Amino acid sequence: MTTRIEDRFRALSEENRPALVTFVMAGDPDHDTALDIVRALPGAGADIIELGMPFSDPMADGPAIQKAGLRALEAGASLKKTLAMVGAFRESDTTTPLILMGYFNPIYVYGVERFVRDALAAGVDGLIVVDLPPEMDDELCLPALDKGLNFIRLATPTTDDKRLPAVLKNTSGFVYYVSITGITGSAAPDAGKVAAAVGRIKGHTNLPVCVGFGVRSAEQAREIGRAADGVVVGSALINAIEASLTDGRPGAGTVTAVTDLVRDLAGGVRAARLADA
Repeated sequence: MTTRIEDRFRALSEENRPALVTFVMAGDPDHDTALDIVRALPGAGADIIELGMPFSDPMADGPAIQKAGLRALEAGASLKKTLAMVGAFRESDTTTPLILMGYFNPIYVYGVERFVRDALAAGVDGLIVVDLPPEMDDELCLPALDKGLNFIRLATPTTDDKRLPAVLKNTSGFVYYVSITGITGSAAPDAGKVAAAVGRIKGHTNLPVCVGFGVRSAEQAREIGRAADGVVVGSALINAIEASLTDGRPGAGTVTAVTDLVRDLAGGVRAARLADA
């Protein structure tokens, strides 16, 4: 039995185009607005959704996503409410892959067995847990895989050929290539270097390779999408949310600010391989 993530990449491969993977934070700027945003993403052109699990100490995140997490926590977000948001999303969308992304601490506090069970029941398709290395696969990766959740691992510019097999060993769904060294949203990726890195990773795995960190525009998405199987955009969407707020509160244009940008990015992704057709 395949997962929604695997089915989506198979369909996109037949279309000869990369995926647009969008990241937003659960509960930012509040629960209801965040749910409205997530519900609107597929219609705007998102192929896969990454939903951030708010955490008070997000070590790999840049300022924009850190602030999004804090806004969510201040608005009452929790892991339980994040799972409820996924369940509400699934009431109207049963096909778009949805991945939870974040850190292990909230999952550990929630309880791993309970989390895996509730995530599956809510309609989660995969997990990205950035602070769990392969040496800790017994903690969450293997229990998640055993129940049918994809576990997506990060590879970085410093992941050499000696380390890469360990990173890929229990990875499923796709490989997330971090295009820059540093925190999210801190620099723009070099398309040439990214293409070379994607090619190197593909020499070790048949999994799709998605590229994230630093992609902000349709032009960047188009360039990255020429080599990658997916383009991940997060900080740019979070910045659009923040810019739409008035005194920290959402307005009539908050959802539109995100969907307008996603439509633009989707156009770039869909143009990535037109010259090769």
